[in-house]
Amino acid sequence: MSTTPERRSAPDSAPRWLDAVARSTPWIARAGWILVAVLGGAAVDAAVGGRSSAVAWTAAIGGWAVWGAVALALAIASVRSLTAVRVGAPISLIAAAAVAIAGVPATDLLLLGLPALVTVGATMAAEFGRQFVQASAYGDEERFPLRLPVPTGAAAIVTWAVWAPSLVAGPLLLAAESWIAGGALSVIAGAGLILLGPRWHRLSTRWFVLVPAGIVLHDPVVLADTLPLRTAQIAHLALAPADTQAADLTGPASGYAIEVATTESITTVFAFTPAEPNGRAIHLTAFLAAPSRPGAALRAARRRGLPVR
Repeated sequence: MSTTPERRSAPDSAPRWLDAVARSTPWIARAGWILVAVLGGAAVDAAVGGRSSAVAWTAAIGGWAVWGAVALALAIASVRSLTAVRVGAPISLIAAAAVAIAGVPATDLLLLGLPALVTVGATMAAEFGRQFVQASAYGDEERFPLRLPVPTGAAAIVTWAVWAPSLVAGPLLLAAESWIAGGALSVIAGAGLILLGPRWHRLSTRWFVLVPAGIVLHDPVVLADTLPLRTAQIAHLALAPADTQAADLTGPASGYAIEVATTESITTVFAFTPAEPNGRAIHLTAFLAAPSRPGAALRAARRRGLPVR
């Protein structure tokens, strides 16, 4: 069953000022990340003040390493950069929580936490993701990131919430000569980066794509292979009504979905799972996709001459 409201036309365009803010999210994130270093350093210094030089140096080197990696990713828009930013930037919130526990002055904490919140909010915005994936597009194609499937998104958040504190605390505990706890957390952090990093990156490679020949649904999380449709195979595109019978290829994801009806039966295969190691093939004449900005995707499809209702 679709989770979308009963509505068949694309949402109205956002107010111009709001649309301008959305388009500016990469620059808002870059400015906020600079302020994290310029204004937030005092909080980190206060948190490690009075600690051993090993702890102070570890905090400084680790903090600048994370800041530099995210700054580089913010400077060069791409799909890989999107993953790096969305995984790395929220670590600043873990750092803010750590310095708060250390009892730093409220002003110093605010100067770290506020720009960190602004940066993370901007990087998680739909338009931020759209611009970064579009930067890696080939030729005349328009990529629209897909919203996360609810189960997959929840799993990603939980695993990150275990990994990120381990990344921050592990090296600091080792520097403080707490070998067992520090070693265990450092192993978790290293293993998480190796094992979970590729899984997190797959979430950045899920797109609804408009191409000169038609449309493409590229979703390695939900589908075993890319689903392409030629223009002649597309009967119509529209916001899905609540009672749609279209095959749900969203994961499932919450919110609005686009219904793509076809002129002929199409076969696609769901992604491989332990229960279905060969995937599961289905035949469909309509399916649902969940771009993060469905109205923008439909307007772009209309501009390309596709049959949009």
